[in-house]
Amino acid sequence: MKVSYKMIDKQLRLRGFLFNLLVSRSSEDKYIKLMQTVKKLTSRQKGRKVDGLEMTEEWITREDGSKLRVCVYKPLHLKGDAPGVLWLHGGGYAQGIPELFANTYKRLIEARDCVVVAPDYRLSIEAPYPAALEDSYDTLLWMKKHAEYLGIKSNQLMVGGESAGAGLTAAVTHYARDKGDVNIAFQMPLYPMIDDRMETESARNNHAPIWNSRTNAWAWKLYLGEFYEKEVPVYAAPARAVAYRNLPPAVTFVGDIEPFRDETIQYVENLKRAGISVDFEMFEGCYHGFDIINPKAEVSKKAISFFIHSFKYAVDHYFAEQK
Repeated sequence: MKVSYKMIDKQLRLRGFLFNLLVSRSSEDKYIKLMQTVKKLTSRQKGRKVDGLEMTEEWITREDGSKLRVCVYKPLHLKGDAPGVLWLHGGGYAQGIPELFANTYKRLIEARDCVVVAPDYRLSIEAPYPAALEDSYDTLLWMKKHAEYLGIKSNQLMVGGESAGAGLTAAVTHYARDKGDVNIAFQMPLYPMIDDRMETESARNNHAPIWNSRTNAWAWKLYLGEFYEKEVPVYAAPARAVAYRNLPPAVTFVGDIEPFRDETIQYVENLKRAGISVDFEMFEGCYHGFDIINPKAEVSKKAISFFIHSFKYAVDHYFAEQK
């Protein structure tokens, strides 16, 4: 899908152009090196506090004995018995740490008192699939087991994320349903990265700012590892799933010029066909991650407001039903 400069929302054009200067001339090898450099830079933000929120670090022991760092965000005066939100950060599965997405946690907590648990899951540049999925699911189980300690309801957990984190959201949601160990009441996969095949119109030959067909292909190759161009599990690329019944209600949105447009639409349609309630909006002139790249743009404000409104509805209704 060809994307012209005029197709981009006016308030998003400049930042999209500036960001593209970093990656427009990258080769696959340079992309990997860039991800490694970004990892080093972002690691300096670990442990960063957020004004108005309580933030603590916890450690989960994996099966191999290694430790998984988890960031827990709470309101300063939590009443207890609150919704628990597992939030999985974006970054193409190859970069990012929980602290970089603190604005999202603050919006969620200010909208409705809740506890946000964000794992610093293993990135694909060091450990491909299923490492990130395992870390995400282990965190979900940890939340259920430590619900009283966290001040949340063990039977009222929500999962969300953006981009690759949204892909993990969809994967964890399917995995939890199939395993039957924990209940997920609501899913929030925002513009999810869920289809490695890249066969949709929006995913082919897309050169929009921020994320395009080329970077998408490189990221999938890193994440899938030994599964790349082989039989890819549905928990790695949830767009390959065929069973959607008994999944939780959802909210998602996507820009109309980004590579994940069509796979997001298809995910929504699959949920609806299975009788699952979904709140969905598509925003004109928006590239990937527009709400993060320029949160002050009017279209970004609309997208964020839409997402938060749906989250509040979920807390007030799905949460209330299980009290």
